[in-house]
Amino acid sequence: MYAIDTTHDPERTSWVETANASDTDFPIQNLPFGRFRTAGSADALQIGVAIGDQILDLRTAGLIFTDDMNALMAAPTVERRALRRKLSDGLSAGSSQQAAWEKALVPQSACELGVPCRIGDYTDFYVGIHHATAVGKLFRPDNPLLPNYKWVPIGYHGRASSIVPHGTSIRRPKGQTAGAKQPGFGPSQRLDLELELGFLVGKGNALGTSVAITEAEEHLFGVTLFNDWSARDIQAWEYQPLGPFLAKNFGSTISPWIVTMEALAPFRAPFAHPASDPQPLPYLDAAANREQGSLDIQLEVLLQTAAMREAGLAPVTISRSNAAQASYWTPAQLIAHHTVNGCNLQPGDLLGSGTLSGPAREQAGSLLEATLGGKEPLVLPNGERRTFLQDGDTLSLSGYCERPGARRIGFGPCAGTILPSV
Repeated sequence: MYAIDTTHDPERTSWVETANASDTDFPIQNLPFGRFRTAGSADALQIGVAIGDQILDLRTAGLIFTDDMNALMAAPTVERRALRRKLSDGLSAGSSQQAAWEKALVPQSACELGVPCRIGDYTDFYVGIHHATAVGKLFRPDNPLLPNYKWVPIGYHGRASSIVPHGTSIRRPKGQTAGAKQPGFGPSQRLDLELELGFLVGKGNALGTSVAITEAEEHLFGVTLFNDWSARDIQAWEYQPLGPFLAKNFGSTISPWIVTMEALAPFRAPFAHPASDPQPLPYLDAAANREQGSLDIQLEVLLQTAAMREAGLAPVTISRSNAAQASYWTPAQLIAHHTVNGCNLQPGDLLGSGTLSGPAREQAGSLLEATLGGKEPLVLPNGERRTFLQDGDTLSLSGYCERPGARRIGFGPCAGTILPSV
């Protein structure tokens, strides 16, 4: 686990004035990593750190000598911590680095932000127990959770090539759907979101070896927001017997900034299964994981329809939940389980959490849950109704960490707009 140190000091301020605003996602206590280039250019993506409304170009500041984010992520933990301390000290108010580093600042508004690293492989888990229960009740009212759910972290291998950065529009997918005599074919009519976190691997492991749960977090670089868009009607027809396919691989949106595990140190929470549930097998259990294995992250889903946008109406929040309360398994357990068979994870691999819903409908991380499978539409403040997403809808995820004695930090934007099928 990661220790709290001077980089987390809530009294520390920055010479970048916008980093001192109470509502910024990126105070000096955060320092998330991402990739950027000048908007409208074809330049290669560069590595930067978000600070207030600015980006510190790490190469220009003389802090790194590579544009390979995955290589930076694979660095030993001690080197990553040293870089964080150097960044924090150099960006602090009164730092002797101010004059030199001011030349390395670029306004975020002048930049295009990319997928934050090169994602080679992507696995989506199903750790949200309230989501699993709510969806299970739609199909199996008397037995919503299958017998293995409380014993093993469930996951499937997704498609890395269709993971796109914040701001990228999503084309409505087409596919087969169930019919009375034969399947139909056409654009999905039940297009949905999935409110997730993305856990990005730092240091990998060799093929044929496993990562012990006591070492698992040393293999995690950081966390992003993640929306695994889902075509529920296509999914219902195709998922048996092998699970999701075309219903999931047409697009997934990731936020552009990786909030590091170091930055999240003040926002850890205890982890435990209810006493009446099966307890984790030994390879999924450790004292440190029980003491602070969960991440206390507040999550929100916001929707802005095309009509709202045309009328100048701001997006509205349609869901709020908390990652620690929603998750049945921790990030460390996902790493330990993914590698227990000898599977080799590599720097930049993405582990999706699965939908992180709370127990109440207003905490639903998908419209499938919020509308009871489309039976009870959401009514928006302007009178519009939604069972599933319509063309022109912009769906945004938001996440932040906040608790007494620590500076609030956030995850930045994660939004996409639905385009018509072609």
